[in-house]
This record gives sequence, structure tokens and C-alpha cells, in this order.
Amino acid sequence: MFGYIYVNEQELKVRELVTYRGFYCGLCRTLHQRYGRTAQLLLNYDLTFLAILHTGLYETPTRNEHHRCLIHPAVSHLTMQSEAVEYAADMCVLLSWYKLVDDWKDEKKVSRLTMANILYPDVKKLKQKYPRQSAAIEKNIRLLARAEQENSTDVDKVSGYTGRFLAEIFVWKDDVWQEDLRTMGFFLGKFIYLMDALDDVEKDRKKGNYNLFLSYGDVWSEENREKIRGLLTEMMIVSSAAFERLPVLEHAEIIRNILYSGVWCRYQLLEPGTKKKIRARGI
Repeated sequence: MFGYIYVNEQELKVRELVTYRGFYCGLCRTLHQRYGRTAQLLLNYDLTFLAILHTGLYETPTRNEHHRCLIHPAVSHLTMQSEAVEYAADMCVLLSWYKLVDDWKDEKKVSRLTMANILYPDVKKLKQKYPRQSAAIEKNIRLLARAEQENSTDVDKVSGYTGRFLAEIFVWKDDVWQEDLRTMGFFLGKFIYLMDALDDVEKDRKKGNYNLFLSYGDVWSEENREKIRGLLTEMMIVSSAAFERLPVLEHAEIIRNILYSGVWCRYQLLEPGTKKKIRARGI
């Protein structure tokens, strides 16, 4: 369910790309420092976006350092760490733990249970530190599982569960900006859920698993393609409008790149016939 809120690297200025990568590496380093190497496996672009958004909105001071890592041992990389990055790391671990437990219940994969058990001591503390976010994740994952068991085809209802818990994750502080952040998170959460379902629809069809889009038949028929693209566009319009109401100056162009361009590059990769033409550009 992660990795759909990504940047369009080709449209960024060099300094913006360096900054984006700095936040990505900073989140990775923060996960390691706070939760160990296992937590680095949880690193994802969606929480990198959150770290950049909160840093820009609250203008939190960043510690800019250069470090080598296991993935890039030969060259040191810029890492940008801050209080906002630390919050994103906390949410990454908390959200991932609930997802791991849910996957274990559904698929009985021992690897999911093993990682969940490794993270649990830290997650127990995070639940106490962030009761609002934790309760929202737990409640809505449970409701989502029930809707999937009932084979629900209600797009707004099913995608809304992911939207609701991501809305609470986007709200970091109790302040005047929380409602716009909540709106951003809600509609990005719905977008992520639908993108994930679209990405997995054929695999789920073969395995007999639940997928919201199975009832559509061929999701890439002209009619369905237009319908699904319209749903995704509506969600990004509302989320982007909420962002524009926030007084974000620092890193605003990186955020706009993701909201207006990056997410659609990721969508293009899902379309038949485009995977060979478009290469996902990694960090």
C-alpha cells in the first residue's frame, strides 16, 4: 500500500532533487537510529512526502550531514534530519506494524509475523505516545478488513478507511492547520488505496483475493479507464487544493511536483503498454 506518492525526478531542478533525496536518506537514517536496521526495510516514499510537507509547513530546522550506508558504501550522501523527519519515522513504524499484523492474519506469512514481533516493543511505546493516530489506524484497518470480507464494491466506503487513518497521520500538531492537513491525508489515502488495488487487480484475480476493481472486468477498457482516472483525479484535486491553502514556502515546489506530476508518473506505470516505455526512476 506504499510507494505511490512519489516525485517526478525529470521535472525537478538539481537542487530540489538533491533535497528530496536528502529527506529520503534522512528518513532512512532516522529509522535506523531510532528503531534499528530492521526498520529501514519499512522506508517508503509516502512518509518521505510527509516529512517534507511538515518541514515546509512548520519550518523545522534540519540537520544536514553526509553519511555512507550499506546500500551506498562508496559515496557519502546528504541526509536531512529534523523533528518532522522523526515524526515521519514514528508513523512509518506504527503504520507498518499494523499492516504487517493485518498481512499475517490474511496470508499467514511467517516473515510478516516475525518482523511485527521485532517491532512490537517500540510500537507499544508509540501507541502510548500517539493514541489518536494509533486508534485511527487500528479502527480503520479493522473496518477495511470487514468490508473486504463482505466483498464490498463501494469505492468511497472502502477507500475511505485508508483515507481516515492517513488523515490522522497527516495531523502532527493541534493547530490551525490541522483540518487542511486532515483533508490532504484523507484524499491521498483514498488515492493510495485505489492505486494499490489497480496495481494488484490482475494478481488478485488469479489468486482469488478480494479487489475493489474485480467487478469492473477489464479495468483498462476505454470506459473503465476513463472512470477510474476520473476518480483518482478528483481525489488529487481536493488534496492539492488543501495543500495550496497551507502557508508552505520552503520545499513547496517539490511538494507540487509530487502532487501534480509525480503521482501520475506512477499511474502511467500501471497502464498496459507503458511499463516498457517508462522506467521508474529510483533513489
